[in-house]
Amino acid sequence: MRKSEISSAEIARLAGVSRSTVSRVVNNYSNVPPDTREKVMNVIREHRYVPNLSAQVLAGKGTRTIGLFMIEPEQVSRDILSNMMLVSVIEHASLREYCVLTSIIRDTSDEEAVRALKDIFYQRRIDGGIFIGAANEEPLIEELIAEGYIVGVVDQRLPGREEPNRVVVNFDNDYGMMLAVDFLHSLNHREIGIVTGDMKRSSGPTKYAGFEEAMKLRDLPVNGDWVIPGGFHESDGYEAMKSFLASDKRLPTAIIMANDSVAFGAIRAMRERGIDVPWDISVIGFDDHELSSRFQPPLTTIKVDFGVMMRELAEAVIVHIEDEEAGRFEYTVRSELVVRESCRKLQPWNAQRKG
Repeated sequence: MRKSEISSAEIARLAGVSRSTVSRVVNNYSNVPPDTREKVMNVIREHRYVPNLSAQVLAGKGTRTIGLFMIEPEQVSRDILSNMMLVSVIEHASLREYCVLTSIIRDTSDEEAVRALKDIFYQRRIDGGIFIGAANEEPLIEELIAEGYIVGVVDQRLPGREEPNRVVVNFDNDYGMMLAVDFLHSLNHREIGIVTGDMKRSSGPTKYAGFEEAMKLRDLPVNGDWVIPGGFHESDGYEAMKSFLASDKRLPTAIIMANDSVAFGAIRAMRERGIDVPWDISVIGFDDHELSSRFQPPLTTIKVDFGVMMRELAEAVIVHIEDEEAGRFEYTVRSELVVRESCRKLQPWNAQRKG
């Protein structure tokens, strides 16, 4: 049954008290006699009265609601990893008795969409917001932080930005790339390529920088022919590898993908050209996608615990909402190697193929 359209003034009249008394009861102030509180609550229950949210916000009360915004031009429902990240935030927020207002932003250059999102903050419909999929330096996010709103960001590295309302979680891409290169080196691979991620997002350049450093430490040259521009979606991996194969450049013996979704697309493109993984080329992913263990061949990858990362982010945002003294927060989730069947060991004489 719908709540009745009744005002606090009418509740006060029916209970025989002042409007200020009704307000104190609704906001659970202690300076209300028990019998008066019960009388007012009886009227509230009878008429299913719900206090006006705007009035509560103006009175300094929070909404106990977090905004969860995914910046994604493609269809989110098809991506298991994106869904897991969203659900992890929602589940943790629910445990802390917070609601989550969720929205997808297709294009941050769309002024109308950006204005609508800002209004959610300006109208105080949420106490803080979390962004997934943003560029490393996204003007929308930086404006909200500059205006004092609590903002959580997945995958951001901006040295020198120490605002106390900035909450960040990151991937340990340097370590992850070290694990990938070291593993391939242990399998006698010396010709190693990479399909890069979106270079506008923090993980794109940091993964590539980690790759370069790991190759340098193993005294392995980085061949520009095998640095293939990509992105973070399966379609990016497919198109990147399809374009590379059309160039007729020689394949490396192994290749590291920006993430597992990219690996799925790239392997599909290779199969269309009759290239076998791992016999013709070894492939390592990054993230440990839900489908990676069931892919053919099962994908060797660098595992990232997204569940832990998103719970840490949600909790940190809530802490900042409830504690004005909380300072800037940054959490980096550790990586680990998961060995499956998409890489093979080369004989030493075959580590550098000719022709």
